[in-house]
Amino acid sequence: MKKVVAVTACPTGIAHTYMAAENLQMAAKEMGVDIKVETQGSIGAENQLTEEDIKTADAVIIAAATKVDKSRFVGKPVLEVPVEDAIKDAKGLIEKALKMEKPKDYVEKVEEIHKERSAQRTGAYKHLMTGVSYMIPFVVAGGILIALSFFWGYKAFEVEGTLPWALMKIGSGSAFALMVPILSGYIAFSIADRPGLVPGMVGGMLAVSTGAGFLGGIISGFLAGYTIVYLKRLIKLPKTLEGLMPVLILPVLSTLIVGLLMIYVIGSPMKAIMTSLTNWLTGMSSTNAVIFGAILGLMMAFDMGGPVNKTAYTFATGLLASNVFAPMAAVMAAGMTPPLGLALATVLFKNRFTKEEIEAGKAAWVLGASFITEGAIPFAAADPFRVIPSIMVGSAVTGALSMLFHIELRAPHGGIFVIPIAVSNPLLYIGVIAVGTVVTALMVALLKKKVE
Repeated sequence: MKKVVAVTACPTGIAHTYMAAENLQMAAKEMGVDIKVETQGSIGAENQLTEEDIKTADAVIIAAATKVDKSRFVGKPVLEVPVEDAIKDAKGLIEKALKMEKPKDYVEKVEEIHKERSAQRTGAYKHLMTGVSYMIPFVVAGGILIALSFFWGYKAFEVEGTLPWALMKIGSGSAFALMVPILSGYIAFSIADRPGLVPGMVGGMLAVSTGAGFLGGIISGFLAGYTIVYLKRLIKLPKTLEGLMPVLILPVLSTLIVGLLMIYVIGSPMKAIMTSLTNWLTGMSSTNAVIFGAILGLMMAFDMGGPVNKTAYTFATGLLASNVFAPMAAVMAAGMTPPLGLALATVLFKNRFTKEEIEAGKAAWVLGASFITEGAIPFAAADPFRVIPSIMVGSAVTGALSMLFHIELRAPHGGIFVIPIAVSNPLLYIGVIAVGTVVTALMVALLKKKVE
């Protein structure tokens, strides 16, 4: 049997309150629905709903002309109507309430936002993110295996035949060696479907061999994809020969074009850019490191998983192939800070949040610790002009401190789960994240208004 709980209340708390309750009870009996109605009349609340009543209810009806506290109904479908509606059409209200979907909880909201953002990606951004998404597992696997090889000493892998040597060979020599070709290949795949994989991956391999790095891999991916698109439009074969296009003509011509351009045109300039960038990053002063870390932190918090966030993340991930690991540490720490800071704020400053947000704060701890920056979005959506500046300040501090202390991270994801094995100074890194979390919470307390 379906169960509904209801609250009725009118301004005077006399006639309409009880008429509405009676009509709801009669309609529910007729429909075979279990109902309990709390009346908030002139003599106070009668037939009060217990926690058990609310917990077991399928829906809530609030038929009132006065303010009714809804905080006890968090997580339940709530139908709010004027008290007169319960008098005129009680049966219709019950039917409507039972058809309502259960409100999405905090984690479901975050997952829905993530899916919506993925669906909204278009053009070059979509193609780049497709390549990045396929590349990440290779980088994660390679980075963690490299970190594990250091357990026996920083140079233990140099002894051929040992376990550290094998781990380094798998991680660096294989998984990391594939990251740029995979990035390039799947950018081309996003543009031109399967025919783009061959020239894309070959172009990515040439980006590695020429020293063009991940920037060269991105260029080769787009070049390969659009070369395939152009060749499909340019070459028209009789129907009897169309079967040769995907297996012979497209892969050979596109690979030839992309390969020659990578060797003779693109490779050398991109190598010079990557060398200059790597030298600058590895030799930057403390002041430059702090500024650079703060910028990365601001980007990570600005749109919480959006294009700006992903730009910073892709940049840091790509540098792993060039053995530059400090920006990756700054990016992950700065991405963890927003949900963690908001979670802490819901504990220390409860009067700044609704009951639903305080409950959501419990899940935000887990999302933040797992490096899911999108965990801050529901809080930011509810109060963007106060929450977004707060998390940007906290992430900027986190990124700046991470770069100042030259902390390195070899895995591009995993949050707290990879800190013990993939971070150069785990305890200091945890301290940096803790500082940023506290700064974020304090900024929220400073900017956010108290909730009545």
